Amino acid sequence: MKLTKTHRLILYALGQFYQQLNQPLKEKPLQLRTSKIAFITFVLHSGIITKQGRALYKNLENLEEKKLITYDQRMIKFTELGLEILEKIKTEINQFVQIEEHFRREKPKSKLQTVIKS
Repeated sequence: MKLTKTHRLILYALGQFYQQLNQPLKEKPLQLRTSKIAFITFVLHSGIITKQGRALYKNLENLEEKKLITYDQRMIKFTELGLEILEKIKTEINQFVQIEEHFRREKPKSKLQTVIKS
């Protein structure tokens, strides 16, 4: 299934939102959910996603049409397909993070050539 960059970003943001929301409840048999309005408000106040509220609402509707999320008593819930795609996105992002951490940790051991730009 082909997803736009915006859809992938919103799906990932929702996954991270739920992960942080449920982190304190990891050992308990509880899981918190959020409504569409609460999630949109939180994302808009973060300033990371620069879409308007209506555009975020429409993108969430598109994710629902693609059967990646569903609603259970007005609360957003991932479908099995949505969770699979979220894991693929996390794996892809993790590769970039690992590369960045590797270059931070490991310094080149061989001599590097220095060039002065003019």
